[in-house]
Amino acid sequence: MEVRIGVQNVAREIVIESNESPEAVRAAVGEALSSGTPLTLMDEKGHSVTVPTSALAYVDIAAEQKGRVGFGG
Repeated sequence: MEVRIGVQNVAREIVIESNESPEAVRAAVGEALSSGTPLTLMDEKGHSVTVPTSALAYVDIAAEQKGRVGFGG
Protein backbone atom coordinates (compact mmCIF):
# COMPACT_ATOMS: atom_id res chain seq x y z
CA MET A 1 0.00 0.00 0.00
CA GLU A 2 1.28 3.47 -0.87
CA VAL A 3 1.39 6.23 1.75
CA ARG A 4 2.06 9.84 0.71
CA ILE A 5 3.04 12.38 3.36
CA GLY A 6 2.93 16.10 2.67
CA VAL A 7 5.32 18.23 4.68
CA GLN A 8 4.73 21.95 5.19
CA ASN A 9 7.06 24.25 3.24
CA VAL A 10 8.52 21.33 1.24
CA ALA A 11 7.66 21.04 -2.46
CA ARG A 12 7.97 17.25 -2.71
CA GLU A 13 5.95 14.73 -0.77
CA ILE A 14 7.34 11.65 0.98
CA VAL A 15 6.10 8.43 -0.64
CA ILE A 16 6.57 5.03 0.97
CA GLU A 17 5.30 1.53 0.22
CA SER A 18 4.07 0.00 3.46
CA ASN A 19 3.05 -3.52 4.43
CA GLU A 20 0.83 -2.08 7.19
CA SER A 21 -2.93 -2.06 6.81
CA PRO A 22 -4.68 1.26 6.12
CA GLU A 23 -6.26 1.04 9.57
CA ALA A 24 -2.83 0.65 11.24
CA VAL A 25 -1.47 3.69 9.37
CA ARG A 26 -4.56 5.75 10.28
CA ALA A 27 -4.13 4.72 13.92
CA ALA A 28 -0.44 5.73 13.88
CA VAL A 29 -1.29 9.12 12.34
CA GLY A 30 -4.12 9.69 14.82
CA GLU A 31 -1.94 8.77 17.78
CA ALA A 32 0.87 11.07 16.63
CA LEU A 33 -1.53 13.97 16.11
CA SER A 34 -3.32 13.52 19.44
CA SER A 35 -0.14 13.11 21.49
CA GLY A 36 2.02 15.61 19.58
CA THR A 37 4.76 13.04 19.04
CA PRO A 38 6.52 12.59 15.67
CA LEU A 39 4.86 10.31 13.12
CA THR A 40 7.05 7.30 12.38
CA LEU A 41 6.16 4.82 9.64
CA MET A 42 8.14 1.87 8.30
CA ASP A 43 8.30 0.92 4.63
CA GLU A 44 8.25 -2.61 3.22
CA LYS A 45 12.08 -2.75 3.17
CA GLY A 46 12.38 -1.92 6.87
CA HIS A 47 13.35 1.75 6.50
CA SER A 48 11.61 4.17 8.83
CA VAL A 49 10.42 7.70 8.10
CA THR A 50 9.84 10.15 10.94
CA VAL A 51 8.06 13.48 10.46
CA PRO A 52 7.31 15.96 13.26
CA THR A 53 3.55 16.36 13.62
CA SER A 54 3.95 20.14 13.57
CA ALA A 55 5.27 19.85 9.98
CA LEU A 56 2.56 17.49 8.66
CA ALA A 57 0.44 18.94 5.88
CA TYR A 58 -1.45 15.74 4.94
CA VAL A 59 -1.23 11.95 4.90
CA ASP A 60 -2.73 10.18 1.87
CA ILE A 61 -3.33 6.45 2.33
CA ALA A 62 -3.87 4.75 -1.02
CA ALA A 63 -6.09 1.74 -1.40
CA GLU A 64 -4.30 -1.56 -1.71
CA GLN A 65 -3.76 -2.70 -5.28
CA LYS A 66 -4.08 -6.40 -5.90
CA GLY A 67 -2.82 -8.21 -8.96
CA ARG A 68 -0.89 -5.53 -10.83
CA VAL A 69 -0.56 -6.36 -14.51
CA GLY A 70 1.87 -4.92 -17.04
CA PHE A 71 5.29 -3.38 -17.03
CA GLY A 72 4.83 -1.12 -13.98
CA GLY A 73 7.52 -0.94 -11.34
